[in-house]
Amino acid sequence: MRPYVLCVDDERDVTDLVRFLLTRAGCDVASAASGRAALASVRDRRPDLLLLDLMLPDIDGFGVCEILRREPATARIPIVLLTAWATKDARAHGLGLGARDYITKPFSPRELVGQLPEWLNQSSASKASAPPVGAN
Repeated sequence: MRPYVLCVDDERDVTDLVRFLLTRAGCDVASAASGRAALASVRDRRPDLLLLDLMLPDIDGFGVCEILRREPATARIPIVLLTAWATKDARAHGLGLGARDYITKPFSPRELVGQLPEWLNQSSASKASAPPVGAN
């Protein structure tokens, strides 16, 4: 079964590039353009990996991360922050909320695809112990 990745970004060119790169790497990729849409999508189908921008039009990426980490069914989804917000404080805050990695834009396509196996291995380990979505 192909890994399922949700890319959350309100910039269409970013989601199109991520979709292209990760589809070529063997993933199924969906996208959402807001925090609310991301939460709805995650509740509908749990992703193996969530690529999350911080600057979203409604609930920012920090808020999405906090909400997902509070819910047992989504608490262990690997979240990678993929953002133009390149401050040390933002990075520390995001990692402190439970993000597994922090990638700044513009990002290296090679780095993004190269990190996939590590991020997806984290997902495989966490899926075995997580309750099903909607179980809380």
